[in-house]
Amino acid sequence: MILVTGGAGFIGSNFILDWLAQHQEPVVNLDKLSYAGNLNNLANIKDDVRHHFVHGDINDRALVDQLLKQYQPRAVLHFAAESHVDRSIHGPAAFIETNVNGTFQLLEATRAYWQTLAAEEKSQFRFLHVSTDEVFGSLNANDPPFSETTAYAPNSPYSASKAASDHLVRAYHHTYGLPTLTTHCSNNYGPYHFPEKLIPLIISNARAGKDLPIYGDGSQVRDWLYVADHCTAIRRVLEAGTPGDTYNIGGWNEKTNLEVVHRICDLLDELQPKSNGSYRDQIRHVTDRPGHDKRYAIDARKLEKELGWKPQESFDSGIRKTVAWYLANDAWTEQVLSGEYKNWVALQYN
Repeated sequence: MILVTGGAGFIGSNFILDWLAQHQEPVVNLDKLSYAGNLNNLANIKDDVRHHFVHGDINDRALVDQLLKQYQPRAVLHFAAESHVDRSIHGPAAFIETNVNGTFQLLEATRAYWQTLAAEEKSQFRFLHVSTDEVFGSLNANDPPFSETTAYAPNSPYSASKAASDHLVRAYHHTYGLPTLTTHCSNNYGPYHFPEKLIPLIISNARAGKDLPIYGDGSQVRDWLYVADHCTAIRRVLEAGTPGDTYNIGGWNEKTNLEVVHRICDLLDELQPKSNGSYRDQIRHVTDRPGHDKRYAIDARKLEKELGWKPQESFDSGIRKTVAWYLANDAWTEQVLSGEYKNWVALQYN
């Protein structure tokens, strides 16, 4: 049995679907179902007896203690997080509450549980913390990509809260001996991505005939990682990673935001053409967000060298799969485009 936090979110739900496709080992899924948590992501396994969903918060120490005692997991995989930079600018408190305080509560509960295990189970147990490349700050155009030894320099309330959670995880390994693993991923994309993020937002707006908002001149660079590749990397780190170590997970796909939007528009022109003109005609440049990091890039050579993992999808193959998925899953998109989401978009891009 493994315990997954945030398993109804974008990456967490993709991980659970991938896990149950590869393993018979059951999963306990703890998620508070905030705006970005969606049980429809897991509709394909709603009757699978290996999936045990629990509606709850990682800050609820009594609940986490109960789950650990009841299910006796051999590993905790911690995906649960507030994860949108723009939202952290408007409301940073939620990011401190979930990403810092929630990680602390989860670590405390896990440490207490881990200390009750027999020696063999104790040595085999793992706490895997899923983090982000944004903790490393911003790169200039000619800087080398982030490595596992890059100094932390977070620039947003979101990345600062994730950096704090990373430091807590590190401290619990070095102080208490808790066998932790930390991963830093680049920008994920793929199925079930909540449409406040760039790629699903552009797909949704393009199809609805709305403006395609691009911050500033669109020259910000990100390394793009297809979510299925991220899931296989996490499984590999859980399987063979060294306790106390960190691993960067990247797609080797650096693209400017404008390049990404152009590629999506071109794919939509091919797969669902408009009656006249191109989807590129809907692009609109909007005021850049405060403190917008210029470039992220991940050096994932350590993971390839030590654990034999590398991504299977190029950006071209992954983005084609992603656009095709959204075209085939209108019902999912309609369900998540709630009034709350529409209010958020109006606030952010007005």
